[in-house]
Amino acid sequence: MRQLRIAAVIAALVSLVAFLIADVYTDRYDENLEFVVSFDPALSAQPEDGRLLVLLASDAADEPRFRISISADTQLAFGSNVDDWQGGASRLVDKTATGYPLKQLSDVPPGIYYAQALLNRYKDFHLSNGKVVSLPPDRGEGQVWHSKPGNFYSEPVRIEVTPENQRIELYMDQVIPEITPPQDTKYIKHIRMKSELLSEFWGEDVYLGAHVLLPHGFEEHPEARYPLMINHGHFPADFSGFRETPPDPDLEPVYNPRFRVSGVNVIEQQEAYAFYQKWISDDFPRYIVIEIQHPTPYYDDSYAVNSASQGPYGDALTYELIPYIEKTFRGIGGHGGPGILSGRIQRRLYCLPGSRGLSRLHEYQHLRGQERVLV
Repeated sequence: MRQLRIAAVIAALVSLVAFLIADVYTDRYDENLEFVVSFDPALSAQPEDGRLLVLLASDAADEPRFRISISADTQLAFGSNVDDWQGGASRLVDKTATGYPLKQLSDVPPGIYYAQALLNRYKDFHLSNGKVVSLPPDRGEGQVWHSKPGNFYSEPVRIEVTPENQRIELYMDQVIPEITPPQDTKYIKHIRMKSELLSEFWGEDVYLGAHVLLPHGFEEHPEARYPLMINHGHFPADFSGFRETPPDPDLEPVYNPRFRVSGVNVIEQQEAYAFYQKWISDDFPRYIVIEIQHPTPYYDDSYAVNSASQGPYGDALTYELIPYIEKTFRGIGGHGGPGILSGRIQRRLYCLPGSRGLSRLHEYQHLRGQERVLV
């Protein structure tokens, strides 16, 4: 009952936020506000499929594409699907477009805005089951549409929305660049491997990745083998919470609205450095810790399960990625080897056998006589 009450309270709060946002714009201002969008033919010689977004911000503090969120101060987004779109041709984003948080363009009140267009590009996947699906492939960013390499976008332009009929032109001539991969350090390594299981399912090469935190003394003890602890969370751009240098003494505290605390950025640096100091201490257990990258065309992670729609990610992680990491970095394997932990568990807990943080572990899978566990 307590969980039901909590869920009811959360649902009520979400509804209240949505009401407060929508209540600001209760009147319909212009049934005929439209955006005409095109892209530079030099960006692509092939016709494009995807989701075309028109983004509006009330000020120029940052590009509109970076200011869409689930908070009450989110800016505006309107989207339509496009198919076989040739460079130089125009597509219309009008009252039929789906909006967030406003339902449609006619709900946008008159005023000054900064407008930007973005195309989240899709591609066709020819699945092993014979189906063809059009989806946005992950390109190393963890399914973040506003930062996905290869997506087209326009520079923000200042516009004025008026009560009269309006047709505003936006021209996309920019491409989001490739992501610079993180660099290896003494303790943190980065790996990427082709999954044969997933490649067969998706009909093209599919890769899995991981950020690997090596134990202190790894290079000095080439004969040593280590247990493997796996942080299973959402897409990690790099290994987080580990810092080899002291916190920046000049770092200005920044307020974090999620936690309602000022200085979370300072605390993060302090805790990351404290973890490093503990990691290299003489009495700290020696483990390999990894954060896995397993985005899909649908989401930033696969939830590490086999799925009829997304493919055998559970098997790919269990039978391909984990053995590859164990072989590459001298994992113990066998009984008592790896343990898989939820990304919500504090990293300091997963290196402490018997920790209360591990008390709710249940059996996940048996492989080669070894027990894998999942929070």
